[in-house]
Amino acid sequence: MMTMSHLVTPSSSDALVTIRAVIDGPLPGIAQRFSRSIAPLCRHTALIIYTRECTGRPRKVAGAPQIVTRATITELEALKQTTEPGTRFQGRAVVGAVPRHVWVSHDPSGMLLVLVVEHDVDPTCAFVVEAMFGLVATSIKQQVTQASPDFLSDSRAASNERARTIAELTAAHEANLLAVLGALRSGRYDDAHARSVATQITSSALIDVRAATENDRALAQENIFTAFVRLRHDLAVVLGERDIDLQCIEPTDRSETLPGEIAHAARAIVRTIVVALAAHPELSRLRIAWDRRDHALLIDVRDQQSTPLDNAFLAHELAGRVDPLGGTHTIETLPGWGNRIAVSLPLEPPPIHTVGDTMTTLSKRELQVLQHISAGRRNKTIAAELNLSQNTVKFHVSRVLRKLGATSRSEAAAIAARAGLGTA
Repeated sequence: MMTMSHLVTPSSSDALVTIRAVIDGPLPGIAQRFSRSIAPLCRHTALIIYTRECTGRPRKVAGAPQIVTRATITELEALKQTTEPGTRFQGRAVVGAVPRHVWVSHDPSGMLLVLVVEHDVDPTCAFVVEAMFGLVATSIKQQVTQASPDFLSDSRAASNERARTIAELTAAHEANLLAVLGALRSGRYDDAHARSVATQITSSALIDVRAATENDRALAQENIFTAFVRLRHDLAVVLGERDIDLQCIEPTDRSETLPGEIAHAARAIVRTIVVALAAHPELSRLRIAWDRRDHALLIDVRDQQSTPLDNAFLAHELAGRVDPLGGTHTIETLPGWGNRIAVSLPLEPPPIHTVGDTMTTLSKRELQVLQHISAGRRNKTIAAELNLSQNTVKFHVSRVLRKLGATSRSEAAAIAARAGLGTA
């Protein structure tokens, strides 16, 4: 591995061209693209981007699997707590259960970049990497705030995958630890002291497992009332100084929780609706209600105006955020009111396709196209790489999405990643 003294720092223009390629692609692969872009500046073994904004996939990783797959939320939270927003840290820290030499940048947005390195990072290179990470953090935050279809599909898939994994691991750990506790408490051991110490250790481990599960749930969920309060703040910004009677009907049960991607999507959906309704100057009253019922979040928005709504445009805008979550929406006119937009978002993610149900249905050429999709490449690049026409690539992409049951390229990439399919 080369030390920083042997590396040539690219010019600012080179960095700008590189960072554009990083943020101009699907969110699931942004860590891999960023890792490749900063490799000439800063050699690193692993890269982790940590953000609580992305509830479905708070860790975006690239590099050595033995590091990135073992890096925990607890470790990243500890690093975050030891640094202030807008600062950086370099030194030893536990990442992946092992003390390692790391370089950490804590972006003012609250997002964290962790690089596992072998040598100290040159200050000049560190400045450029930090500036590039600021653009990456802004791009991620915008995609989350806008609840883009790619972000929602990936978050939904990730939440489903993580919930299943956590449930399986927690059940296995609890069963093993309870079995050990049962054996130790049975009195079959003569050494009472050893039995007591082992019991305490096992009990502590059991508590830690349950606490880790609760911590992950806390990251992946948002209280429905808190989410609604955040929505009211958003709407105050959207409506500005408009003299509109805004009626916000709070959720019936304030203790309920929502999956993080549902809370993000719900706020983005309501903002989209309100922007469309507020485009008409005669708007005088808005009624917005949320409620959780029958395993779904119900959104109801009504206005009071006589101007017809551009239903086709609003339906198109809503479809991009509702469809990836398996939801439904209706737009109608109510006597005495005006327009009514109702949205239902299911809280439970759809079942994950198994490898047998997905990868085996793809032809050899379709697998090649999927590998390129997973790498974040667009049709023009894929066509050049595979020596195909863009129309042929477009045909293969459509077939891949249909066979995988995916609604977007990022969702297809997420399915491929779960199946262990690498990038081309």
